[in-house]
Amino acid sequence: MTRRVWAPRGERPIAPGHHRFAWLYVTAFVDPGTGETFWYLSNGISKPFFEALLALFARESGAGGERIVILVLDNAGWHSPEGLTVPEGIRLLFLPPYSPELQPAEHLWEPLDEVIVNKHFATLADLEATLADRCIALAADHKTMQSRTRFHWWPKAIKN
Repeated sequence: MTRRVWAPRGERPIAPGHHRFAWLYVTAFVDPGTGETFWYLSNGISKPFFEALLALFARESGAGGERIVILVLDNAGWHSPEGLTVPEGIRLLFLPPYSPELQPAEHLWEPLDEVIVNKHFATLADLEATLADRCIALAADHKTMQSRTRFHWWPKAIKN
């Protein structure tokens, strides 16, 4: 995403940076109908990790025999169903390739990134703490999350 930064006219903006290769991954699950959001931070991603994350999400969201949760996923390698154990109550629905605009969770990154754009963090722990605080704030803001992810064509919840 491109953002504007202040710089003298005719000069390139300069931002301090140090190229390092330590990673922080943010995974989010959102219910577009209610704005309920589950955020997870990790230092890596893999199929076994995603499997464990699905199990944790199923417990936290109450998925099971009484509640079915349909997760709309892209085609990342760790999402592929081959060899992936999916918890009871979770159903996976895969988007067509190259269609991120259809993924509601893709619209969560802009409000998440607001607190880190054009900022330098001395350590990965500082970045993680900032993102964790932002995830907590966004998880509590159901109205904003719903407004960003509830597309006009998104199906309505089925009431029993």
